[in-house]
Amino acid sequence: MATASERNGIREGDARRPNPFDGAPARANSSYAAFADGRLVRVPSRARAAPLEEFVHDSLRALVLNPKFSCVGAKSAIRRGGYRFGLYGSLGSPGTTAGLARDLFEFVEDQPSLEGEFTTFVASFAGPITADEGQFERLLWAQLQRLHEGDRAHHPWDPAVSPDPENSNFAFSFAGRAFFVVGLHPGASRFARRFAWPTLVFNAHEQFEKLREEGRFGRIREVIRAREITLQGDLNPNLGDFGEFPEARQYSGRPAEEDWRCPFHPEAPADGEEA
Repeated sequence: MATASERNGIREGDARRPNPFDGAPARANSSYAAFADGRLVRVPSRARAAPLEEFVHDSLRALVLNPKFSCVGAKSAIRRGGYRFGLYGSLGSPGTTAGLARDLFEFVEDQPSLEGEFTTFVASFAGPITADEGQFERLLWAQLQRLHEGDRAHHPWDPAVSPDPENSNFAFSFAGRAFFVVGLHPGASRFARRFAWPTLVFNAHEQFEKLREEGRFGRIREVIRAREITLQGDLNPNLGDFGEFPEARQYSGRPAEEDWRCPFHPEAPADGEEA
């Protein structure tokens, strides 16, 4: 019988790709942890996380597990332990980017062993704390840009999605895996996005594709929308049917203007690489 740690994906000896981001700065800024046996522990050492990491993590669990929280997928991931968590320094800083890249790669490798149909990686940051939605949006995209600039030397963009943020099939890609990114921060106008620490939630795109193939995506979407209306009184105008318009508009949670353009720029392939 699997132990509680094994059920939460903490296993030893699994075949996995070597982590290309595992340098000294990355290890110094790493904060990769799992919730197992009722506490937050580092993976794979199982050492207990630092008090501040536990505090932020427990605050996030309290938000998501509140009965009125709208995203049922996030609730499922948190309840079943199908997630990883990290607390980093300043959003977008070099040290943070190094540690986050290392840990996000580890999540990609761990994901097949995580329990449940919804799995996610949650990255929270010590700062900057801002009530300005526009500033948070700029910080979010600057962080994703820096992750991509480090990743492109090692991995191609996930071929299932487009790297063009204006394309309706766009999704952020890291380590060859497409993600739908959800931003939370203190100044969010959407209540379900309002959290004391700036946070990026990385949801693997393939989960949504699987739901669509099984004919369940529409029902889950309607449940989320109904909960959002009950909580907020209306829907975020950026929301639309999957593939209707670029999902980049939804990442930060800010109601974007009609003429908004995503600041993310995928780099052209280097000489000798395929597009």
